[in-house]
Amino acid sequence: MTTYTLYVVFALVVLFLASAIRILREYQRGVVFTLGRFWKVKGPGFIIIIPLIQQMERVDLRTIVMDVPSQDVISRDNVSVKVNAVVYFRVIEPEKAIIQVEDYYTATSQLAQTTLRSVLGQHELDEMLAERERLNSDVQNILDQQTDAWGIKVSNVEIKHVDLDESMVRAIAKQAEAERARRAKVIHAEGELQASEKLLAAAQTLSKQSQAIQLRYMQTLTEIATERTNTIVFPIPMDLVDSLITKSKSS
Repeated sequence: MTTYTLYVVFALVVLFLASAIRILREYQRGVVFTLGRFWKVKGPGFIIIIPLIQQMERVDLRTIVMDVPSQDVISRDNVSVKVNAVVYFRVIEPEKAIIQVEDYYTATSQLAQTTLRSVLGQHELDEMLAERERLNSDVQNILDQQTDAWGIKVSNVEIKHVDLDESMVRAIAKQAEAERARRAKVIHAEGELQASEKLLAAAQTLSKQSQAIQLRYMQTLTEIATERTNTIVFPIPMDLVDSLITKSKSS
């Protein structure tokens, strides 16, 4: 055997080993096909593939963070908004992710976009702004159920932004201002009602004893006298006058 032949054989052996040996990291799995048919999932570590007979597809098992592009959503109360979100998912069954769907990343992205529009379109604008946690959970549950056949687990969905146009922002600001004014009026009216109830109770208590009314008037005069005034004018109840006249006649 000539030296040239040895070099050729050596080169062929090296190429064979290079095409047969695979090293998979801890977070990777290899879906192996034998003559086009699924054989098994292998890895991590050192594995050997028979060239021309077996083929392998690498699958990453780490959690994937996927941005959902901004979607135009019309709420149930006919308000047009733009909503974007982020989806966290990972492959838990590599063979399904390769066999059941052509491109699991693209498929999950498209499904997330349509699900986001569908779920948010069933709610009013106030619910989108105030109940974001519940909406996140609804979208996540639907996505998780739909992607289960692909061997994918959707662990979390977060709605990032709900963008409104300028006219709607101004309308919401006016609505909030009107709501604050309404609450202020209601609180003021409740205060007036409570004050009137307390005054009525005090009047009823004082009316039971005429001496109590006299003492109250004297206390009021004392408080007024401490102020820097030259002339004090105050009403005298007829009951007080009658009591004074009666006492003077009897004396």
